Amino acid sequence: MIGFILTGHGHFSTGLKSALDMIAGPQEAFEIVPFEEAEAGAYGDKLREAVSAMRAQTDGVLVFCDLMGGTPFNQSMMITAEQDNVSVVAGTNLPMLIDIVMARSESSTIDELVAEAVEIGKEGVCHMELAGGSDDEDDEDDEM
Repeated sequence: MIGFILTGHGHFSTGLKSALDMIAGPQEAFEIVPFEEAEAGAYGDKLREAVSAMRAQTDGVLVFCDLMGGTPFNQSMMITAEQDNVSVVAGTNLPMLIDIVMARSESSTIDELVAEAVEIGKEGVCHMELAGGSDDEDDEDDEM
């Protein structure tokens, strides 16, 4: 099985994990490592330890980050150079996580899960509008 680690700035990982647990239930081999400003100096070591522990228990590790270029992403990328079968996906959103935990199986490969996460992450971003909203003039006419 591929293990998942969710990380990001502030309460990003704790908030997403809370929402994911509410919708999909607690997940096996799924850990969070928040990047808190007060613990910035120890963050890299904490993330490295979490990835190493997850890697020892699984066939690989997929690290989900909030955004590309930030500290969680940069630290995660450095870890990929040190450990085999560790990949990073940036731009994580809730639709992506819901889909990926439902898609993961014992036979899933890290490459399959990365491709699925990226595709669903893109599909999870959209713009919707309701047709036929009223404006102020219509409201005034209705009152007469």
